[in-house]
Amino acid sequence: MGIRFVLMVNKQGQTRLAQYYEYLTLEERRALEGEIVRKCLARSDYQCSFVEHRNYKIVYRRYASLFFLVGVDNEENELAILEFIHLLVETMDRHFGNVCELDIMFHLEKVHFMLEEMVMNGCVVETNKTSILSPIQLLDKNS
Repeated sequence: MGIRFVLMVNKQGQTRLAQYYEYLTLEERRALEGEIVRKCLARSDYQCSFVEHRNYKIVYRRYASLFFLVGVDNEENELAILEFIHLLVETMDRHFGNVCELDIMFHLEKVHFMLEEMVMNGCVVETNKTSILSPIQLLDKNS
């Protein structure tokens, strides 16, 4: 399994989305998120976007006021995960039109659905934006 979790966090460190692909208790999740968010937000823009924490490799990227953090196995390719983050942001941009923190907050179920279309059991299974968005557009059309 490659991807262990995906987090979207604002500049203040508030988690806006959390998706885990391995079982962790709520207390473990809270502790892990707090540690990772503090570690990543404290880093400058000139530092590398990869951090090792516990038994994870954290790959993160900042887009506007949001940080996208992905926890992966140590064997995972960091650049491929950066590309995955970019694809996720582009997909959300296509659907919401220049995605922002409020879009994620008010349409959390759609963002989770996009993530579920892209990642299954920690493995990236879909990279085509049109294929990812077509079920969501069908849902929007019928509602």
